[in-house]
Amino acid sequence: MSAKEYRSTTSAQGGLLRVSGVPEVAFGDRVQITDRQGRRRNGQVIRSSMDEVLIQVFEGTDDIDMQNTWVRFLDEPMEISLSPDILGRIFNGLGEPRDKRPAIVSELRRGINASVFNPAARTYPREFIQTGISTIDGLNSLVRGQKLPIFSASGLPHNRLAAQIVRQARLPDEESRFSIVFAAMGVSFSDARFFQEEFASSGVLGNVVMFVNMADDPPVERLTLPRMALTAAEYLAFDLDRHVLVVMTDMTHYAEALREVATAKGDVPARKGYPGYLYSDLAEIYERSGRIKERHGSITLVPILSMPSDDITHPIPDLTGYITEGQIVLSRELHNQGIYPPVHISPSLSRLMKDGVGKEFTREDHPHVASQLYALYAKALETRNLASIIGADELSSHDRRYLELADAFERRFVSQGEEEDRSIIETLNLAWELLSMFPQEALTRVSETEMAKYHRSPV
Repeated sequence: MSAKEYRSTTSAQGGLLRVSGVPEVAFGDRVQITDRQGRRRNGQVIRSSMDEVLIQVFEGTDDIDMQNTWVRFLDEPMEISLSPDILGRIFNGLGEPRDKRPAIVSELRRGINASVFNPAARTYPREFIQTGISTIDGLNSLVRGQKLPIFSASGLPHNRLAAQIVRQARLPDEESRFSIVFAAMGVSFSDARFFQEEFASSGVLGNVVMFVNMADDPPVERLTLPRMALTAAEYLAFDLDRHVLVVMTDMTHYAEALREVATAKGDVPARKGYPGYLYSDLAEIYERSGRIKERHGSITLVPILSMPSDDITHPIPDLTGYITEGQIVLSRELHNQGIYPPVHISPSLSRLMKDGVGKEFTREDHPHVASQLYALYAKALETRNLASIIGADELSSHDRRYLELADAFERRFVSQGEEEDRSIIETLNLAWELLSMFPQEALTRVSETEMAKYHRSPV
């Protein structure tokens, strides 16, 4: 820690503090600010030049008297204390306890801006992860080491879906569940309490590390919180050899905080006012998931983002889609019909599904069943649109069967209870019940062997 303190602040505005005449200060270094009343605030260097240093102050810059403010540069990056005791704990975006319990005391401290995985050390994501949710497990399967975001919107039940995934996620062939790292950014008090009570009542809280930034907490704290969470995940995965599932909500709040800080810094804005480096900043977070050769542990990432104005082409979901391996899209229309979870199958996709399903991982018919169900539902949606124009009575009996499939698919396969944990076998059997609404000659994407084993001719 530096023994020197500086009283050369030149401006304080919007959570940013400018200090002049400070030599050899590194980007990302921690800072301690002491005001005239002796109160201490935490900060981080976000820009350093020969003329001045720019500091983001986590507690804000309100009531700072520049003539009587002392700034100490600690010559160390933002760090977090790590030990197995972090499981069952709740922290804020600075790694400080939020659960009124003592701070973690450990000799192991790591900087939160970890280096990106060496590409040569990575191994390909594989192995099916069972979430207990049919629309994910059956049609958009998640595999170990994957990045699979959930695209939601204001008012949709993404928080309930996130809590259900945390409760139910497991590898089918292993006894132990995932260790969970849960990061919540800009959430309301009621949402934060919902997650904590949900995890406690289901008995998984002891296997969860929570990082929570409330809506009234400093926005700049949201920029460090996902990095704190991922540093904890890397420790659990690659030091303790655990399978780790990281759930982050809401990445839109993170991006908005990034835009706010970038504007205060004077960075040139790009699309919708977000900085031009939004893509690289998101990639820095998302790419910290994955698997490493000769390591048992892994990090699987499920970021959740609410699309402003339900716009999937908005910069945040648009750039997220480029970086990650697919997306689960929630539908307002299905939600308004009372269907939970309201997963919109047509735009949803898991690009790595093919590497985690089939005979070795789930069941031999899984890839063909998923393909066939997708094809039939797509045809059913076309038929539903046609019926809305000419009327259902004008449809042929064959087309009316597609309408029946669409309703049955949404009410029986998509819809399920929040406490309903379906195994992949139950999901596949349910899919075959829907496929059996059609005669065998109409099913062109499943094999004859599979039809002979699982198909039940319609009555």
